[in-house]
Amino acid sequence: MLAIDTNLIVRYLVDDDPGQAARARRLIDNNDVFVCTTVLLETEWVLRSVYGFSAAQCAKALSDFAGLPRTRLEDAAAAAKALGLMQQGLDFADGLHLAKAEGCEAFISFDQDFAKAANALGGIKVRVP
Repeated sequence: MLAIDTNLIVRYLVDDDPGQAARARRLIDNNDVFVCTTVLLETEWVLRSVYGFSAAQCAKALSDFAGLPRTRLEDAAAAAKALGLMQQGLDFADGLHLAKAEGCEAFISFDQDFAKAANALGGIKVRVP
């Protein structure tokens, strides 16, 4: 199994550099690949901030990538939960935070907008100190 970096996933999804995209596709399609949660998080950030993907486009691209037959995510359950929360209006990073905090009494943040949005969706409570 090969662990892959953000830039391979971005090339695979965006095809903005034909040479690198072809190499990324060959590697990813022909090998078992492992995607760290941090790489997934960075990929979402790059797609959104550099390539202008909407939240819905990011969620679809990441879901499609995660569903590739030879792709294994470090924490597929947390990624799926975060992608679901993203489709309901939360930032992907905030969704990952909540997914990874399952079982805790609460998630504490100074971000009042995050707390309001997350609490409206249910699940772990987000509290402002």
